[in-house]
Amino acid sequence: MNQMNLADFHLTLQVMDNIDAGVVILDRNYTVIAWNTFMQAYSGINTDRIMGQNLFDVVDDLPKAWLKNKIESTFKLRMRSFTSWEDRPQIFNFQNFSPISGGSCLMYQNMTLTPLKALSGEYSHVCMTITDVSDIAKNKTHLRESNEQLTHLSMTDRLTQLYNRGHWESCLLEEFDRCRQLQQPATLIMFDIDHFKKVNDTYGHVTGDGVIRTVASLLRRTKRQSDIAGRYGGEEFGVILPNTTADMGLYFTERLRDRVQSAAVSVDVRSISVTISLGVSEWHSGFRTYEAWLENADNALYQSKQNGRNQTTVSNSAALERAVMASS
Repeated sequence: MNQMNLADFHLTLQVMDNIDAGVVILDRNYTVIAWNTFMQAYSGINTDRIMGQNLFDVVDDLPKAWLKNKIESTFKLRMRSFTSWEDRPQIFNFQNFSPISGGSCLMYQNMTLTPLKALSGEYSHVCMTITDVSDIAKNKTHLRESNEQLTHLSMTDRLTQLYNRGHWESCLLEEFDRCRQLQQPATLIMFDIDHFKKVNDTYGHVTGDGVIRTVASLLRRTKRQSDIAGRYGGEEFGVILPNTTADMGLYFTERLRDRVQSAAVSVDVRSISVTISLGVSEWHSGFRTYEAWLENADNALYQSKQNGRNQTTVSNSAALERAVMASS
């Protein structure tokens, strides 16, 4: 019987040492009872150094409080527990040399804790299984990053890196609905570059694109983080200012207008300057649709152009009433 037990134990050790996962057996005091070849190879800690020792005294950089809590819970519940790399990427500070990673990096790990019952029937030990899931993690992370990049590209204007018209209008609809539900102010600004066709005709489309990029850059520097800016089309832009009145919107437009007027776009050995015309419309409870709000801001922009350009027009009460009537 003893010979049979010894033979079985010898076979068990061979399986543990050849399995492609880390196997650690601990007692209730975190004393290491088993430490297989996988753990030796990746930790650099030989069996004779760690066997009979407290795991946390020998292995550095373990999440001590977290891991102890996990082990104690496994003993208490008498059930196997599992931790995914997505919750905690790394338990042991192991390096990974998988070809997919292109070199050394951290090993992403899944962990399974299994309570072990002694001959007395008491749960006296726990088996910790560490699985290398670096390839899966890398692939999933790459896929997630690719999807995020595609999402970003689908809503971004390529020339300006602002939101494109489709996504920006979706944001405008969301802000319109928010204003109606909460009865909070918001201001919409529409503006375009003055005499832009002349810039294209005189200097060419490459220079025209440079002007648009410069204006977009100045817009990003002027707006707050919460403001939502987009290229509406051609040389026209839109900006949504949440929680902002028309008076505050006017302050924003004048800062932007002054910055654009003072900037210069280099063209060969010369530089050119441009100006912008702007229209401001504060949300009104009488607007039935976001399109009515947009049209009101566009009308204010048109008024700025009619009055000589390089200026801001704030939609007045009369214009608001006309827009409300038109949307009814």
